[in-house]
Amino acid sequence: MGELRPSWIEVDLDAIRHNVAEIARIVAPAEVCAVVKADGYGHGDVPVAEAALEAGAKWLAIALLAEGAGLREAGIEAPILLLSEPNRGDAAEVVRWSLTPSLYRAEFLEELESVAPEGYPVHVKIDTGMHRVGAEPEQARALVDAVVAGPLSLEAVWTHFPVSEEDDDFTARQTRMLADFVAELRSAGIGPEIVHAANTAGALGHPAARFDLVRPGIGVYGLRPAPGYAPEADLRPAMRVISHVAHTRRLSAGSRPSYGRTRPMPSDGTVATIPIGYADGVNRHLRDAGGSVLINGKRYPFAGNVTMDQIMVDVGSDPVEVGDEVVLLGRQGDEEIPADEWAERLETINWEIVCGFGPRLPRRHIG
Repeated sequence: MGELRPSWIEVDLDAIRHNVAEIARIVAPAEVCAVVKADGYGHGDVPVAEAALEAGAKWLAIALLAEGAGLREAGIEAPILLLSEPNRGDAAEVVRWSLTPSLYRAEFLEELESVAPEGYPVHVKIDTGMHRVGAEPEQARALVDAVVAGPLSLEAVWTHFPVSEEDDDFTARQTRMLADFVAELRSAGIGPEIVHAANTAGALGHPAARFDLVRPGIGVYGLRPAPGYAPEADLRPAMRVISHVAHTRRLSAGSRPSYGRTRPMPSDGTVATIPIGYADGVNRHLRDAGGSVLINGKRYPFAGNVTMDQIMVDVGSDPVEVGDEVVLLGRQGDEEIPADEWAERLETINWEIVCGFGPRLPRRHIG
């Protein structure tokens, strides 16, 4: 049914492959675990996962049990790391879908031991400063000891970075904490096969944090964790948000298009209506924040409030016609509207931008 919609998201899988291969080149000999949670950051999790694995990723990571089940149902057999513990009572589903669970509570360990086959691999997560989920170092050691003493297999220990793109000292401190924790385990004869910590920023900017495995998320999609971060990495944005002009109307200066009639036309001009709106993820604040779209390789500003299903742009006296391609995010000709621009205008982060486009927009995968 997606063909019936004149607006869609185009995802370049060649760009995904390129980004994963580029990250793998930089972090070698560490391996890559491509994070494909949140429907592949809005890009489509199954096609992205397949492309990432084709490009050399050895692992995938997701946030929700259902996300992992969906990848397995699509035929993906690579190891899949579940980044957070599931709901109470769902350990059997973790095993059913052959997901590798993160572990940071004794209660979940006990539940998993009751349903998992002997030797089932787990990753113990230690909290080194993110303070979201994870076990404090003392608790993590107790969990490790319990895993080693029980029927499960300690495959990895890991942590997560909250400020690796902006605070080198704090990230280095986290890295040392994890390294010291692992050294203590190994001195006691406990040897996890894998140690991992680095997200995209950690992988690209903190070589000591690469350990055995890195978990890039935003970098897989060609975006940087901060504008200009790690410029030596050749990352290519994979997403374009596309629509088409559905209607044009000539209006006189002073006319006030759209709901609220909040902004008068500065001069006589043509308003083009485009069938995409805030129900699709086009934020209403973009108009007041100076947002624009691309038509025929040229920028045009919003002419009125973003509505649920449509936006209007002021194209002046340019020869814009019904059916012309409109790009809201991405490149058209020599011009580009990057996700970072939306993020700056909306005072947010590029993660939220690409994850914010709704399911009404079909994902069309090229490459």
